[in-house]
Amino acid sequence: MPRVGVFGGSFNPIHLGHLLLAEDILELLRLDRILFVPASAPPHKPTRGLAPARDRYAMTELAIRGNPRFAMSDLELRRPGPSYTVDTLEALRQEGGPDVAFFLLIGSETFLDLLSWRDPQRVARLARLVVIPRAESAFDPDGIQAQKVLAEIGQERWIRVPPPRAAAEPAGKGVLLVAATSLPISSSDLRRRAREGRSLAYRLPEAVRAYVLEHRLYRDEG
Repeated sequence: MPRVGVFGGSFNPIHLGHLLLAEDILELLRLDRILFVPASAPPHKPTRGLAPARDRYAMTELAIRGNPRFAMSDLELRRPGPSYTVDTLEALRQEGGPDVAFFLLIGSETFLDLLSWRDPQRVARLARLVVIPRAESAFDPDGIQAQKVLAEIGQERWIRVPPPRAAAEPAGKGVLLVAATSLPISSSDLRRRAREGRSLAYRLPEAVRAYVLEHRLYRDEG
């Protein structure tokens, strides 16, 4: 059964932290590929400072070029309206059929906010959730809010995946909690650097850095 990681986000812009995390998840969960899904209209993020979807898609495509296990999907760019994850997973399920195992990659802060998503229970049925805390995160998987989300989306437990390698996840309902490499790079900091005319080197793939400069992205962000 093919094992596909689904990595959605605004990628505004995509950076080396995203790529290293995706590579780690490929190895730790023994996935066949990671599918990057840039959001057209993220429903939980402000649109101010959001580069046009076509630019964010182009930068993501440049970033993953050359890695045969990284792939792109323009599902959310082709679909009008807010980019709801449940709709994306439904479409991927229809395309891939019942024999594909999907793994949805999300951050720990996003997991705590999961109940505000459209049909989070359905999301958890369509894909195995993979939660990746940031290195500096104070996320407590045994805390009240995390346990509330876990219960309300119909999951029984956390399944901890330690580095550097892990066996295939146990059977049963559970959310994978993965200790993956987390670089101290943020898209918001990169946008601020671009606005201030500061260096973006060694934080972005060179092709993405060149794209940001050539298209003068984030210069007018307030």
